Amino acid sequence: MSEKILVIGANGQIGTELVMALRNIHGAEAVVASDINSPTYAMRSSTGPFELVNVLDKDNLHHIFDKHRPTQVYLLAAILSAVGEQKPKMAWDLNMTGLLHILDFAVEFKVAKVFWPSSIAVFGPHSPQHHTPQYCVMDPNTVYGFSKLAGERWCEYYFNKYGLDVRSIRYPGLIGWKANPGGGTTDYAVHIFHQALKTGKYESFLAEGTALPMMYMDDAIRATISLMDAPAEKISIRSSYNLAGISFTPEQLAAEIQKLIPGFEISYSENDPRQAIADSWPKSIDDSYAQNDWGWQLEYDLPKMVADMLGNLKNII
Repeated sequence: MSEKILVIGANGQIGTELVMALRNIHGAEAVVASDINSPTYAMRSSTGPFELVNVLDKDNLHHIFDKHRPTQVYLLAAILSAVGEQKPKMAWDLNMTGLLHILDFAVEFKVAKVFWPSSIAVFGPHSPQHHTPQYCVMDPNTVYGFSKLAGERWCEYYFNKYGLDVRSIRYPGLIGWKANPGGGTTDYAVHIFHQALKTGKYESFLAEGTALPMMYMDDAIRATISLMDAPAEKISIRSSYNLAGISFTPEQLAAEIQKLIPGFEISYSENDPRQAIADSWPKSIDDSYAQNDWGWQLEYDLPKMVADMLGNLKNII
């Protein structure tokens, strides 16, 4: 059976690269990109269908499902951690109601597989901070975090009650050069590269010793597609899989950048509200379930990621 894949939130940091990767695999016409906003330049330059979609508009969404009859759906539309704290009820509504709309239509239209991203934000102050396990205390204290935790429960519920094949990853902070980040607590790890090339200096909104799990976008896209391609019998977790990347601090990232841009300088701001969010998150993640179930392996360590980011960005900045 030929695939028809619908990607909702295609203009975002993940969506931009995921659509391109899926079109390379399945063909441009098989992947319908969609977003609440008109396509970005990167999306316009990529051949293939595009639809304007608002996940909170059930009639609009139903029309898109009926028109394209997708076999796979990737729901990426969300309000992230830092923006979510500024607009908490809007973040809850989009993150939760949007997911429920997609799950309901996936059941109605007999969609074969659904992907929905969770996040390390589901963990909280009482979760183990080092090598955070798949199963542990989870007490997130941000709207983004507890909307993702609730979303995980809904995904597993729809699998158990309706047999819907929902798959999910708890992404760490994501770093890529093809699209701008979307207002998360880990965005510094993208901004720092742009400023290093533009001005040779950067003021980090996170303190120098703040270690967080991060992942290069190439690895994140590869993990997402690997999970979706895995046989259903290999998927033992229907809430969301832990996914570990590379844990580092702003200070360690700056030191790696300085190896390639010797004059680069970093400073640190004080009293940024994102610091409290970062302090409640894990410093490193145990992703042994992903490794054992569907063969996940990281490819990009810190030096390889920094070299690739700077090598690509210098051609477009």
